[in-house]
Amino acid sequence: MSKSKTSFVCQNCGAHFGKWSGQCSDCGEWNTLVEAPNVSMPHHKKSSKPVASAGPSLGGIAKNDRMNYSGSQSGVVTLGSVNVTFDTRLPTGISEFDRVLGGGLVAGSVVLIGGDPGIGKSTILLQTAANMANPESLAGSALYVTGEESLSQVAMRAQRLGLSSDHLKVMTETNVETICAALTQEQPAVAIIDSIQTIYTDAINSAPGGVSQIRESAAMLTRYAKQTGTALFLVGHVTKEGTLAGPRVLEHMVDTVLYFEGQSDSRFRMIRAVKNRFGAVNELGIFGMTDTGLKEVANPSAIFLSRYDKPISGSVVMVSREGTRPLLVEVQALVDDSAGQPRRMALGLDPQRLAMLLAVMHRHGGIHTSGQDVYVNVVGGVKVMETGSDLAVLLACASSIKEKPLPSSLAVFGEVGLSGEIRPVPNGQERLKEAMKHGFTHAIVPKANAPKNLMGQFKGINVITADRLDDAIDRAFEI
Repeated sequence: MSKSKTSFVCQNCGAHFGKWSGQCSDCGEWNTLVEAPNVSMPHHKKSSKPVASAGPSLGGIAKNDRMNYSGSQSGVVTLGSVNVTFDTRLPTGISEFDRVLGGGLVAGSVVLIGGDPGIGKSTILLQTAANMANPESLAGSALYVTGEESLSQVAMRAQRLGLSSDHLKVMTETNVETICAALTQEQPAVAIIDSIQTIYTDAINSAPGGVSQIRESAAMLTRYAKQTGTALFLVGHVTKEGTLAGPRVLEHMVDTVLYFEGQSDSRFRMIRAVKNRFGAVNELGIFGMTDTGLKEVANPSAIFLSRYDKPISGSVVMVSREGTRPLLVEVQALVDDSAGQPRRMALGLDPQRLAMLLAVMHRHGGIHTSGQDVYVNVVGGVKVMETGSDLAVLLACASSIKEKPLPSSLAVFGEVGLSGEIRPVPNGQERLKEAMKHGFTHAIVPKANAPKNLMGQFKGINVITADRLDDAIDRAFEI
């Protein structure tokens, strides 16, 4: 027998509770629990017969009781006997997009892409679908499923972008069972669902966009992709905090999670891979928004560098590494007297790490900012995720405090420890090569990242090594 019992589900993490409360005890979010009625809860009658402990048991279950469990047995094999095939990746027709995906789209993979409204999610996926629907491409077929727009609106966008839409198949549908039936009939190599928040299944009696609907619809689409080998794109909405809306399990179900970065009013767009089972994490793709859609940027370092008539204080160029390639980015700092409580603000960097670095500079660099406001900005709207930016941030702050500009030909990278040491970062020589390619003649690097042969391929750049923060600051203003 079973009885109907009302439960409550967290809209943020999907956790179930027997009664309502103001805060979810699993994820800590407030006012996210909603009622999920008609949940069948098994009602077991307590047996008055004691359980005999006959023989050894595991997990409180007697051996004889465990023998009563039945079900279909899956094949158990050794890992060495599994045949490994390296599937050919499907090119999307956009090289920067292929880079973020790890070299192309893997057959049967599920990619979740999210971003702010109007930042270009539907644009780049429509461009991708049109490229992959071309019979001459390796994919050869594509199906674009929209749940937010009409077919005429999609056609108008394709005409505005100048896309060839003769072979691209489209449909407007929000029922996941109908979508899977259409996918089975058409059997496309690539399918795009725009967006997962509008899709629903008949198996659940709740509105589209809820935790249960998103989870079950995504699970059904993922199951279809794995069984048929169809590569699948899912468009996801984001919350005001910038995270993907819906249950956190959604990101665990898919193979790749991509986020759009950058301001919607900016000319440039960036796509970062925060999860990728088939490529590098934190890989960054740079695009420019034009009248004909998103265009890849061939030389991304050039767009983040500002060329001034003369050097200015508070600015330095750092050599970051995003994914598998180095990237030159300008860091700007402004340190000014505070009228009240000192503020620490960082755009493109971790504000908490900035506060820690300022304390290290005070203790081990002899430069204090206790009564001053500190503002740090990474030019271009890019978010730097690595610790190799530490030294550049502190040199920019020191330049602003001293009101002494650093040379415009100087590039910097290095991690700063709490004891004031300059720690090495990965791929130091590749960073130096990127700096040389853009005409930089001086570089301050950690001592452990110094090239062994400066007279070889690094002959055109003056590599200055430092193992302590105070030494790096002194050497920077001596150039």
